Order: sequence, then structure tokens, then C-alpha cells
Amino acid sequence: MGKLIAAYDWTSTSLGSLETWPAALRSVVELILGQRHAICVFWGPDLTLLYNDAYAPILGAKEEGALGQPAAEIWWDVWNDIKPFVDQALSGEGTWSEELPLVMTRNGFPEQTYWTFSYSPLYDGGKIVGMINVASDATPTVVAREREAALHNEMIHRLKNTLAVASAIVSSTLRNASDLNEARTIVIDRINALGRAQDLLHGDAREVSMREMIGVALSAHIDHPGRIDIHGPDLTLAAQQAIGLSLAVYELATNSVKYGALSSDKGKVFVSWNWNDAGALRFVWRETGGPPVKAPVRKGFGSRLTNSIVAGYFEGTAATHFHEDGIEYELEGKLKPFAAG
Repeated sequence: MGKLIAAYDWTSTSLGSLETWPAALRSVVELILGQRHAICVFWGPDLTLLYNDAYAPILGAKEEGALGQPAAEIWWDVWNDIKPFVDQALSGEGTWSEELPLVMTRNGFPEQTYWTFSYSPLYDGGKIVGMINVASDATPTVVAREREAALHNEMIHRLKNTLAVASAIVSSTLRNASDLNEARTIVIDRINALGRAQDLLHGDAREVSMREMIGVALSAHIDHPGRIDIHGPDLTLAAQQAIGLSLAVYELATNSVKYGALSSDKGKVFVSWNWNDAGALRFVWRETGGPPVKAPVRKGFGSRLTNSIVAGYFEGTAATHFHEDGIEYELEGKLKPFAAG
């Protein structure tokens, strides 16, 4: 950057020829060029930009042609957000912001970013003539923290669901078993099936049979095979898609055991799917014979999981319909190229 600044035609800017720069500007430029932290200077009536090598990545695709341009033109996308801090610094009071969210268009598209930075006034002869910006991209830290929080929330959600299913397994078994010995055997079998379903979600297989995956995900939730009616062609799913669909099936079955068709002795679940040569998949879960259904007042994590997160595994869409006699879940998306079997 030192070479670029020295070779730049500053006569086209409000700073004028390099030889005419005041000692204060020369000093601050020499200071930032020797620093490895990302620093830039905005100087003069147009707040003309000068920066060091460490600051260049912050500009992204904007760096081409950024040197010597007014701050408001370079950072037009976030100018309304940072203008109050700029005004504060130019009034003589330094600023400090930590993990400030800014939607930037620095690479040709809007992206959510987070910044920890400071603005400090710069003086020449006792007069404020610009400001210095020391910045740090906090985006990776914030994104990692948000992902950890999402993972934590999902873990808690899955744990609650697992406990709810285990509770339902015990109560359903005791309700229908002829004696305690039979109940004990059935409870153990179903708890083991619940464990197998959990293992499937965390396995490392590259491909999974769709029918097998659905069977394993459902095995812990049903008290006899007649409760589930499954129809669909044999398909082999990519591991990630199998995990995604198993999340949906497991969530739907859990809710059915707690509130829906599988909570009633007469309830039944119909599961079906089909696909075409173009790789388009349609999966349907339909419940009947359970308690009256009402749409929830608010959408929780489970709803977001089945309708948004799982749909993302298939680059498609999903929706839950609350019919009077039972819910219906529809997932439409694309199979991976090798998924048809």
C-alpha cells in the first residue's frame, strides 16, 4: 500500500499533490502503513480514504478503485448505519463499537457482517481534519457462536423429544400390556428401537435405504405394525438427505405420539413418497383417527425443523397442514444424482 499511495495521482482528490500534504497527514499514513492491524484514514472535506495492507480484505471487491475515494462513496451500503459514529468522531469524541451488525454489499451481493471498530478524530494545527478507523471483522466469531447456540437448542429439543417418546412408550405399553412381565419386555424392546433411531441420525454411512431409514425412525414410536401404512419405491438416499428426512420423520412421529394419531388407540399414520426421472421427490405424512387437530398458536423449533431446515436438505419446500381429522406434512425437493435405487 505504501507503493500504491506513493504512485497515486492525488491531484484528482481534495488532498492535492502528495508533496503538499501536511506533516500531520504524512505522519498518520506512515503510522498505519507500519501496522499489521486493519486501519484506514479518512482525511479532508471528502473524508478521502487511505488504508494499509491489513485493511484491504475488509473492502472485498470494493478495493479496486477504493484508494483516494470519499468514504460515503466507498461505504454507500452502510453509510446510514455508520454516519452517527462518523459525526461523533468528527465532533472530537472517539467511538467504540463491538460486533456491530452491518449488511454490506462489498462483493456484489448483500451479506450479513459484524464489526468491532473504533473511530478517532485526527487533528492538524488543532483543527479536526479527519478520523482514523481501527477495525476487526467479528463475523466469523459471531457466526460460530450462533451456530453453537443453534446446535445447543437442537440438542435440548431432541433431548426433550426423546424423553417425551420414552414416557409415551412406557405409558402406552402399560395401557395395552396384559401383565407387567409383558410390559417390561415391550418397554425394553421399544427403548432399544429408540436408541437405534438415534444411532441412525449420527451414523457415518454414505448412503441409506429410504424405507429402512423410515422404519428405524418410526420403530420406537409404534405399538404394533398396523398403526403405520408405508408406500413408496425403493430409494437410496445420500447420507445427508437421509439424516434430514429422518429428522422430519422422527419429529412427526414424536408429535404424533404426544398429541396426534399415535396418541390414540384408533389412530393411524400413512407415509408415502414418489419420485421421477428428473430426481424430484414428494414425501407425504398423513394422520387420521387421532384427537381433533388445531393449528398451533405459535411456531416452535419443531415446526421450523420440519418445514424449513429439513426442506433445505432437499433444496425444496415443506409444509404442515392441520386438517380436522389429522395433520398432513408434505415435502417436495430434489434427490442427489445417485439417490435413485
